[in-house]
Amino acid sequence: MKLVSVKENGSIRLGIEIDGKAADAAASYERLLNEKPPRFLRRMDIFLRHGERAMDAARRVEEAARQHPGDAVWADGSLAAPVHNPPKLLCLAGNYAEHIREGGGNALEKERTTPRVFMKPPTTTIIGPGEAIRIPKTAGWIDWEAELAVVMGKRAKRVSAEKALEYVAGYTIVNDVSERALTYEQDREPREGDRWFDWLNGKWCDTFAPQGPCLTTADAIPNPDGLDIRLSVNGVVKQDANTNQMIYSCAELIEWTSRLIALEPGDVIATGTPAGVGRPQGERLHSGDVVEIFVEKIGTLTNPVLDEE
Repeated sequence: MKLVSVKENGSIRLGIEIDGKAADAAASYERLLNEKPPRFLRRMDIFLRHGERAMDAARRVEEAARQHPGDAVWADGSLAAPVHNPPKLLCLAGNYAEHIREGGGNALEKERTTPRVFMKPPTTTIIGPGEAIRIPKTAGWIDWEAELAVVMGKRAKRVSAEKALEYVAGYTIVNDVSERALTYEQDREPREGDRWFDWLNGKWCDTFAPQGPCLTTADAIPNPDGLDIRLSVNGVVKQDANTNQMIYSCAELIEWTSRLIALEPGDVIATGTPAGVGRPQGERLHSGDVVEIFVEKIGTLTNPVLDEE
């Protein structure tokens, strides 16, 4: 099942993608099942907090809409990021060996190291399909990063890798847009740690986490560690890999991260990017570019690139 968030009439509502269209989950439930819709069918954030009960209700709507498409209520708005207001947006640095090597790093075996997890501010970085990645006025080198993202469906604290995928609601796509050469409007005295903070601050710019186009539920992706993933800029393929090349699997990332912090329903974990980013090739994003990311069983996330307003 593919779940979407649709912007319509000034609000964002939960939808169910069926044959390229989005059925309004709550309105279709009421019309097709002749029952008052549960509140959790109105928005993705509420939906994800209600676990399997919510999934069952959505499946009922999907089945009924497929059987009686003329009676469903079809949304007529544009897609928003499916999980447009997650409690946390967590990202992985260096989870594909070839990406580490292309940046000049040393890819150690996972038995000798640990995952590197950082956060992006979700309310200002997340944008949806078709929305513009904005190049900041102080831009140095804006780069792309195609990533599979895990969406949590249950609270998870210190869960084992063996059990971790039981806590997942589904999967989506995130573009971890990155500023590789952060610039400043004033001189500064060099300090220890500046390079690290420049790297981290370069992840935080507004619009730097496009997400979408949908959330594919976990039952439709039993093995998230075997999905084709590709990114193109203006139709030219730049990244072409498979998630089986990740150093840490989705389950291992959940295990590690849940040791550090409690994961909550709706949290998004972007699992790192494969080789093929722009900086090592001397390429960067420019206003007028179009970035497309395809992940198997999820779909294609498309975003234009424009200068900051």
